[in-house]
Amino acid sequence: MATITAAQQRAQAKAEYDAFLAVCPSRKLLDRISDKWVTLILAALGSDSPHQPGTDCAGEPRAMRYSELLRLLAGVSQKMLTQTLRSLERDGLVTRTVTPTVPVTVSYELTDLGLSLYETMRGLKAWAEAHMDDVLANRETYDSRIG
Repeated sequence: MATITAAQQRAQAKAEYDAFLAVCPSRKLLDRISDKWVTLILAALGSDSPHQPGTDCAGEPRAMRYSELLRLLAGVSQKMLTQTLRSLERDGLVTRTVTPTVPVTVSYELTDLGLSLYETMRGLKAWAEAHMDDVLANRETYDSRIG
């Protein structure tokens, strides 16, 4: 029986990642990054353009303070924002910087890994905004046929 090194085991496991399998770690990552708050946090941190309705968030990535994110993300609770930011930090998608001021200033910024995910997520957000009228019309048509 041939023995394999730990590095070979990791390489083999990586080659076998399959999100269709319930036990695959990539499934858990996919669950996390498909969360609406993750998508919106990435969109916010990925752009410095004004966040007004109908504007494209295609500016340069920038750091944002916790309070700024909380104001921007309508409907998110402090608890949910904190939990989501912690999970993004744990996964290496954002960095958290604490500045010892009075009161303490905490800001978040995308890492290189987070920026790579942001590029993908930006397209999804843009698609949802561009096609919402079509989806609403389809829902109305469907509901009128069913109900």
